[in-house]
Amino acid sequence: MEVLAQETWEARAAAHAARVDALVGPHLERRDARAKHPVHDFLFTYYSHRPAQLRRWHPGAEVVLAGGAAAYGGLRGYAVAEGAPDDAAVDPAHVESQRPLVEALHRLLVATAARPAHLGCFGLHEWAMVYRQGDDETRHADWPLRLGGDGTDAVVESHRIACSHFDAFRFFTDPARPLNTLSPTAGDRTAFEQPACLHAGMDLYKHAFRLSPLVSSDLVVDAFELAWDIRVLDMRAAPYDFTGIAMDHTGEPWAPVRIETAGGKQEYAEAQRRFAERGAPIRQALVDAGERLLAGSPAR
Repeated sequence: MEVLAQETWEARAAAHAARVDALVGPHLERRDARAKHPVHDFLFTYYSHRPAQLRRWHPGAEVVLAGGAAAYGGLRGYAVAEGAPDDAAVDPAHVESQRPLVEALHRLLVATAARPAHLGCFGLHEWAMVYRQGDDETRHADWPLRLGGDGTDAVVESHRIACSHFDAFRFFTDPARPLNTLSPTAGDRTAFEQPACLHAGMDLYKHAFRLSPLVSSDLVVDAFELAWDIRVLDMRAAPYDFTGIAMDHTGEPWAPVRIETAGGKQEYAEAQRRFAERGAPIRQALVDAGERLLAGSPAR
């Protein structure tokens, strides 16, 4: 077991909290003001990890926090270190209890990493989610459709839709579902998910926080930052008119990616490629952590 001195892990925990505060601060301010954001709220509503949970630093399994019993001993998944009542570490019994989850995520991540990146979806899943809907029926009804209802429907009908991600496909409108060339389900994700899918990239955050505290919180926040940036592209390419809304970390407004045009398709595919490359080491780190956990030598 690696042992971290108290001053070492406290410094890491403080640095982690400061990093997260910079990311979630605007969301917390909006939440207090009861102001909604159609882009960034997704990371705190669709995903179940609360800002306070994201802010809590975990070293990962098989790391002892010297003097950490007071701060960590009562947290889920932790136990006071054997023979050192002032110290704390992830409980091996908790690691074993999470084995089914670790196995399932490992299978999915390995299968996704092994599949070629597909760059031809152009974000049409968001368009299929509003296909043939009235203005007051869309998921973001406060924001108009950039091309209007008829124009949006025409884009859907004139493109080949190949959404591989079930959690996007399940939100397609009823008339849009038969237009998808694939039929992913909740039970066959390993047969469909591919590394360039924006939602598969965002879900790396979900996979990472579901493994907490077995994996390092640094990895969780790396995945969160990736998900944040992917979400911006997802909504820039969506059919909604978000003109003028601040989307990125700097608060600068972003223009739409007009995927209905050749130039927009090229812009989207290039951004998708970069996100696939950026997500690959995070996915691999989760795969490696899973292998160590399943082998009985948990990740650090």
